[in-house]
Amino acid sequence: MEEEDAGMEEREMESDDDEEEEEEEEGMGVENSDEDDDESSEDEKENEAEIQRLEEQLSINAFDYNCHVDLIKLLKQEGELIRLRKARQKMSELFPLTEEIWLDWLKDEIRLTEDERNREKVYELFEKAVKDYICPDIWLEYAQYSIGGMGSPGGIDKVRSIFERAVTAVGLHMTKGQTVWEAYREFENAILSTVQPPPGRIPSREEQELLNTQLERIHTLFRRQLAIPLMDMETTYAEYEEWSEHGVSEMVIHQYKKALQQMEKCRPFEESLLVAEPPKLAEYQTYLEFELKEGDPARIQITFERTLAENCLVPDMWAKYTAYLDRQLKIKDLVLSTHERAVRNCPWTMGLWKSYLLATERHGADHQIISDIFEKALNAGFIQATDYVEIWQAYLDYLRRRVDFSKESSKELEELRGAFSRSLDYMKQDVEERFGESGDPSCIIMQIWARIEALHCKNMQKARELWDNIMTKGNAKYANMWLEYYNLERSYGDSAHCRKALHRAVQCTSDYPEHVCEVLLTFERVEGSLEDWDVAVQKTETRLNRINEQRAKVAEKEANLARQEEERAEQRRKTKSDKKAQKKIQKGSQFGEKRKAEPEDHQDEWNEDSEQAPKRHRGNGDQTTEYMETETGLFGKSAPPGYKPGPPAAKKVQLGVAAAVQRQNDDKPELRNDNCSVFISNLAYTLEEPEAKLRTLFEPCGPITQIRPIFSNKGNFKGYGYVQFESQVSVPEALKLDRLEVEGRPMFVSPCVDKNKNPDFKVFKYNTSMEKHKIFISGLPFSCTKEQLEEMCKSHGTIKEVRLVTYRSGKPKGLAYVEFANETQASQAVLKMDGMEIEGNKISVAISNPPRRSVMDKPGASRLTTDMPRQVYGSRGRGRTQLSLLPRSLHRQSGPTNKVENGTTADQVPTTASSTVNTAAETKALSNSDFARMLLNK
Repeated sequence: MEEEDAGMEEREMESDDDEEEEEEEEGMGVENSDEDDDESSEDEKENEAEIQRLEEQLSINAFDYNCHVDLIKLLKQEGELIRLRKARQKMSELFPLTEEIWLDWLKDEIRLTEDERNREKVYELFEKAVKDYICPDIWLEYAQYSIGGMGSPGGIDKVRSIFERAVTAVGLHMTKGQTVWEAYREFENAILSTVQPPPGRIPSREEQELLNTQLERIHTLFRRQLAIPLMDMETTYAEYEEWSEHGVSEMVIHQYKKALQQMEKCRPFEESLLVAEPPKLAEYQTYLEFELKEGDPARIQITFERTLAENCLVPDMWAKYTAYLDRQLKIKDLVLSTHERAVRNCPWTMGLWKSYLLATERHGADHQIISDIFEKALNAGFIQATDYVEIWQAYLDYLRRRVDFSKESSKELEELRGAFSRSLDYMKQDVEERFGESGDPSCIIMQIWARIEALHCKNMQKARELWDNIMTKGNAKYANMWLEYYNLERSYGDSAHCRKALHRAVQCTSDYPEHVCEVLLTFERVEGSLEDWDVAVQKTETRLNRINEQRAKVAEKEANLARQEEERAEQRRKTKSDKKAQKKIQKGSQFGEKRKAEPEDHQDEWNEDSEQAPKRHRGNGDQTTEYMETETGLFGKSAPPGYKPGPPAAKKVQLGVAAAVQRQNDDKPELRNDNCSVFISNLAYTLEEPEAKLRTLFEPCGPITQIRPIFSNKGNFKGYGYVQFESQVSVPEALKLDRLEVEGRPMFVSPCVDKNKNPDFKVFKYNTSMEKHKIFISGLPFSCTKEQLEEMCKSHGTIKEVRLVTYRSGKPKGLAYVEFANETQASQAVLKMDGMEIEGNKISVAISNPPRRSVMDKPGASRLTTDMPRQVYGSRGRGRTQLSLLPRSLHRQSGPTNKVENGTTADQVPTTASSTVNTAAETKALSNSDFARMLLNK
């Protein structure tokens, strides 16, 4: 009683002190307290407004993850415990929660739940938490919380049960599993202390058995832990040596060393995870590859779980994990729970829902469960229309497998038909409204339905109704759709409907009418009468004639458009060249004025001995006309009196030996013979000793007279040249080397033909009209070889030639031409191969129809279709930097002429400076002084 009275007095004194402190605070800081209250009330109002805004936003879009997180933080900050609990529950129903969110929620609930009767609610919450992710910290918290209830009936067994589940789930975690094992041993050690007799007292038989049993439990935990590769397992082994009275057995040592070796193998991966930045996906993938090679299912599973705990929004990782469980472990509870977690984390991924449906069917789940999963998938919000088609196909396949078609009617069959009908309505109403497209343009679902009705239900009338519906949805123009329907009638229908389908196909098909016409004629050959044959021939001929007329009109229209585009391009080039010429003329005029202003003495500063020095000739006046000597004489058409060109040897020193050899060959036209020559091009500019290389390549074709590689003025090889043989017989052999690879580039070999003398010579090697026996393939992977393509196509017919299209450098374009023995084989290849995937590339296949070349109607005419034919120059062409130094007065003169350089004639030559000079020279000879006056005329 005295102690109680003393305690009461002490509490009263403390209360008096508190009251004095409160009075003192009120007397000294009333204003500050009011300000704090105002600020806190303002913050509360702002937080409440933000909470209401977040709740309103979630009512509109419940799948806003970040909005859920922000709302939970604000409610926890405000202490709104009831609203906080509801917010967390709502979020957990829609999303799996992270480890941090779960631990925060669990700790709050543990503090709030003091009553023993409410512990079951916390246990239920823990059970939800451990299902979202495999997290060691959550399991450890679960086990430690259960220890608090060990005093209740069956409490110790429940704690052991939770610990066993924990070590099974996360005991293999390389870095965090050790903490769970240690907590389990501490619990068993605590139990051991309760069963040990007091010191000095001999235990009874029952007590000794209980003691031995508890000691064995601890021994077993040590042995189990040491058999698992965990970080810092050496410390655990030392602890076991110290704890065990009889030492460590050889079997335990053996298992420990084996686990230690495994741990050393995994150490580099664990260290890379420690230093990597989240989410560490690349490091985890490398770790997974290692574990998959090792092949330990338990370690593979824990590695997947660790990866997904930090990469929960990576659908490919979930797909890889679920596929491993489906094919390797095949444990029902584990497989289905993992599939459920996958779709909760990545609900937008159709592939995960499809795998989930298959897994539930594979493990014999109830029909209602599978149907509920499918309905959830429809509401998941896929990102493309085709995803809905695929998930419907998966569900319809499941329903079809449930039907016993030996019965004429059944509940399952009616459910299947109802699901097919519902899927079509869903595609039309929901998918098309959302995406603006059906997602099933080829009506695959209806095709499957029609085939089921024909094959299993023997209901051809329903199948025909479905195909009529398919054709009305824009598929009547495709040959493959009609042939699919024809094959269905061929298999399950009758000849009359087969004939009717083919007649409709001939009238409607626009992509491959030749093929359906051929199928109709083949059908009548086998089953039709003479009258049927005549009708088929008449219909096919009429249809093909109409098709050819339409194609001709389209081709003509395309040619006109191409011609117009070429004309516009040429006009742009002409305008650009005119501007350049005008600038050159202006620059030449400025140069003349500058020379006129220079003193007379400076004109003698040129080195008269240099071949590059300008030759001067003084006319009748005081002006001086200058001429620049080139390899063909003086620049210009008229040379001054008494001019003699310098020796060619002086040129060789400046331009280089290679260019000089080329000029020597050019100066000997009598040695050339185009009939015995071939033109070589597309060689590498860096080709060393091109003449020797070409001789090595072409000597097997026959005796060689000369080889003329072409060099630039600087002596660099220009990548082309000529090879002349002694006999014309060698030319066809040389042409066989066309596109031979030379130092990584295809060498082009073509006949050496003067196009001016042979206007009918066709430059383009390949046909430009439709080739019905040949197919064109695009979208090929660049790694595809000729042999692979031939192997791919040979199942559709006899292959005559395969040609891969490449750039001039030899790199592939992803295009190819394949020539078959006849048109039927080519059409069949198009139908079978179009849309096929090769190494991840979706290829397109069509009948070869090369575009028309933009050329004039006249054979051999110039490619440029403009009103001004291009200027004809000499055999060496016009220099790139050649300037027109003629006076502007000559440019103003005009007159037609047919005379051009080198004695070559043309139908029409444009009125240019060179042609005007020739005309002026024919009418009246001009002196040098006349030229000087015109040059200085402004």
